Amino acid sequence: MAITLGPNQYGKAEVRLVTVRRDGPVHHLKDLTVSTSLRGELAATHLTGDNAGVLATDTQKNTVYAFAKEAPVGEIEDFGLRLARHFTGTQANITGARIKIDEHGWDRIAVDGAPHDHAFSRSGDERRTTAVTVQGDRAWVVSGIDGLTLLKSTGSEFHGFPRDEYTTLAETDDRILATAVTARWRYQGEGIDWAESHGEIRRLLLETFATKHSLSLQQTLYAMGQSVLERRPEVAEVRLSLPNKHHFLVDLSPFGLKNDNEVFYAADRPYGLIEGTILRDDAEDPGPAWDIH
Repeated sequence: MAITLGPNQYGKAEVRLVTVRRDGPVHHLKDLTVSTSLRGELAATHLTGDNAGVLATDTQKNTVYAFAKEAPVGEIEDFGLRLARHFTGTQANITGARIKIDEHGWDRIAVDGAPHDHAFSRSGDERRTTAVTVQGDRAWVVSGIDGLTLLKSTGSEFHGFPRDEYTTLAETDDRILATAVTARWRYQGEGIDWAESHGEIRRLLLETFATKHSLSLQQTLYAMGQSVLERRPEVAEVRLSLPNKHHFLVDLSPFGLKNDNEVFYAADRPYGLIEGTILRDDAEDPGPAWDIH
């Protein structure tokens, strides 16, 4: 039996990073989870234990902290590009780098109606994300949102689906539609105002969810992605994952009560997971942008 080592080996590290920028009395907080993944010729360490080409996890971790000190973190896309280019540009054995960053949002606490200078509260489960890949002189940026929970109490229907002996779901022309959005979008090029672009894409996703009269969550998913591609030329494609967070009408008839779409049971399971990709016809080749490692 022949045993061989696969063509790609990786070294990874994950770092929790919080920075405080102290510009006078008003402080600015960044709370990040940074994952570094370095690709290279690492066969020797696997086969013989020769670590000459291995960039230690400790070094990767300390590089993240040092870069956060040497210059403001800024937008997570720019921070990821700086880190990736450092690793590929300074380590002869590293041929590619993927930097994934989750940004955990904090809001300023309001005191007497005004935002406090240095006190914050966590703004729920939503995270801003990016995955930056650098290989040679090329870079690819995929940014997004995780954990954006949405609900609308009407403006959604679901009917006309097949029925068989195992179907119990009732058709409806008025239901609660709820989901937790995971969105990823692939940028074309660099030199983008990352913060402005992220804010506008998030706004388009929210507005489309709210205003699109939905006959299915699949239809809503497509409309959300389409709205981004139509208005944001810097985006090549959008990938969305939307779990259908079901809200079932409670049967109150045993108690002599009528339930006019007012009282629901929010079920965490089972749920349908709706996923899809909306791609621009003239999109650039994605290269390794979506590679998982």
